[in-house]
Amino acid sequence: MARRPQPQINEQEREKSKRVGALRGLGPYIWPYRMLVLLALVALTLTAAVSLVMPMAVRRVVDNFGTQSEALLDNYFLAALGFSSLLAVGTALRYLLVTRLGEVVVADIRKAVFDRVIGMSPAFFENVMTGEVLSRITTDTTVIQSVLGSSVSVALRNVLLFVGGLVLMLYTSSKLTLMVLLIVPVVIVPILALGRRLRKLSRENQDWIAESSGNASEALLSAQTVQAFTNEAQARSTFAHVTDLSLLAALRRINTRALMTMIVIFLIFSGVVVVLWIGARDVRAGGMSVGALVQFVIYSVMVAGAVGAFSEIWSELQRAAGATERLVALLQISDTVKDPLTPVAPVRPVRGEITFDDVTFTYPSRPDTSALASVNLTIKPAETVAIVGPSGAGKTTVIQMILRFYDPKNGRILLDGVALSDMRREDFRRHLALVPQDPVIFADNARENIRFGRPEATDAEVESAARAAAAHEFIRMLPEGYDSPLGERGVMLSGGQKQRIAIARAILRDAPVLLLDEATSALDAESEQLVQQAVEELAETRTTIIVAHRLATVKKADRIIVMENGQIIAEGQHDDLVSQGGLYAKLARLQFTDGIS
Repeated sequence: MARRPQPQINEQEREKSKRVGALRGLGPYIWPYRMLVLLALVALTLTAAVSLVMPMAVRRVVDNFGTQSEALLDNYFLAALGFSSLLAVGTALRYLLVTRLGEVVVADIRKAVFDRVIGMSPAFFENVMTGEVLSRITTDTTVIQSVLGSSVSVALRNVLLFVGGLVLMLYTSSKLTLMVLLIVPVVIVPILALGRRLRKLSRENQDWIAESSGNASEALLSAQTVQAFTNEAQARSTFAHVTDLSLLAALRRINTRALMTMIVIFLIFSGVVVVLWIGARDVRAGGMSVGALVQFVIYSVMVAGAVGAFSEIWSELQRAAGATERLVALLQISDTVKDPLTPVAPVRPVRGEITFDDVTFTYPSRPDTSALASVNLTIKPAETVAIVGPSGAGKTTVIQMILRFYDPKNGRILLDGVALSDMRREDFRRHLALVPQDPVIFADNARENIRFGRPEATDAEVESAARAAAAHEFIRMLPEGYDSPLGERGVMLSGGQKQRIAIARAILRDAPVLLLDEATSALDAESEQLVQQAVEELAETRTTIIVAHRLATVKKADRIIVMENGQIIAEGQHDDLVSQGGLYAKLARLQFTDGIS
C-alpha cells in the first residue's frame, strides 16, 4: 500500500504556501523583465478604463434615444466601435505580454532550480527523491506559468474593475450602492471558510502528484529489475493506487472549488436582482432615469463578475503560492558541502599527492556508524594504490571523500598539500578522472558518451581512448559505429561494454589523478587483461587509486591498503601481505585457491 506522501522539504516551509504573499518569491525572476511588466500594466489599465467608460456612453444613448438627432446617434455608435477596437487591441496586447512574461520567468526558474540541484552533494539526494525534484521542475513551474501568464493579469484587471465599478456605482446611485455593499459580508464568509479548506486540499493534491511522479520514476529507472523479479503487477498496482489517491485529492479540490463558485455567484447575483428590483421601483417613482439604472446595472454586473472571477482565481493564486514556496525551498536549501567564500587555487601543476589526515566520517543517513574512523593515509604522486577489503569496509567512501562528495566529520583531505575544503570543487575535480562501480551511460551516441570526459576532445582522441579501453572493436560493430545511440542508461550495451565506455571516458580526461572503483568487475578475462594493460600504462604518469574486490587486479599495485570497518588495518605489497597472514591473506586464499587452505 502506498504511503501518505511526506513533504521532502521542510514541513514548515510547506505550511507557508497558504500565504499568497509567498508569490513575492518570484520577484527576483520577474525583476529582469520589469519593462515587460510595465507594458502589461499599461495595457491592463487601458482595457479596464475602456470597460468602465462604456456604460456611461450607454446611459447617454438610453436617456437621449428619443430626443437626439440621427447624426448624433451615429456618432455615439461610432464611438462605441472605437472603444471596442481599443478594448480588443489592449486585451490582445495584455495577453501577448503576460503570456510571454510567464514563459520567460518559468524558463528562468526551471534553469535556476536545475542549476542548484545538479550541484548538490549526494547527501541532498539521501533525503529528496529525484522524482520529487522533477515534479517541482515540471508540475510546480507549470502552475506558476499558468498563474503568471493568465491568472495574475486577470486578477489585477478584476481588481481595477471592482474598484472603478464601485466608485462609479456610488456616483450613479449611492443608495443602491450602499445596499449592494450590505451583501458583501454575506459573500465574503463562504469565500473565507471554503478557501481555507481549498488551500489544504490543494497542498494535498500537489503532494500526491509528487509522490506519484517519484514512484513512477523509481519504477521506470529499475524496469529491468522489476521485470526480472516478475513484479510488474505490484509496480502497476502501487502506481495505480498512488495515482488514484492523487485523483481523489484533485476531485475533492475540484468539488470544493465548484461549491464555492456556486455559492458566491448565487449570492452575488441574487443580491443584484434584489437591488435591481428596488432600482426599478425608483425609476417608476421618478427618482432616477432609465439610463442611470441601466448604467448602474452594468456596473453592478461588472463588480459582481469581478468578485466572482476573483474567487475562482484566488485558489489558483494559492496553488501558485504553494508551488513557489516549494521551488524557493529547493533554491534555498542548505548543502552540507559548500565552496569556500575565498577559495585557494590548486597547486600548479597538479602532482596528484592525496593525503588523509586523521579523517573520520559518518554518512548523514547513518550518523551512528563510522564509515571511516581516524584514517591517516598519504598517496604519493604517480603512485598506484589499491584499496581492498570486505563489503562495507569504507573503500568506496575513500573515493567519494577524494571527490569531496562529502566532508569529513573530523580531519582533512588534501591535494598536493592544499585542503579540498579550501578549494572550489570545480577547480580540483577537473584534475580527477573517475570510473564508478556502476558506470553511467547517457542517452547519446558512443562518441559523445566518451567525449563527456573531455568535451573539447577531437574524434581521433575519442577513438584513441576507446582503443586503450578495449572498447573500439565493439563500438565499431554497432549499427552506426561511434554515432550509434546507446539508449537511456546504456540499455543497448552489456555491463562490460558500459564499463569499457566509462574507462575510455576516464582515459580521455587525461587527469593527473585516476580513481577506479571496481572498474573491471564486469569485464571478461580477455577485456580485463587489455584494460589492465591500459590502466598500467596510465598509472605510470599519474596517481591511481584502485578499489577492487578481485585481488588479481591489484597484485601489481605499488601499495595495497587493507580496510575493515572503516579503518586501515594493513598495508604493503601483495606478497608481503600474504606472508603476514590476517584479512588480506584470508581474502587471497579464498580467491586464488577457491577456499582450499
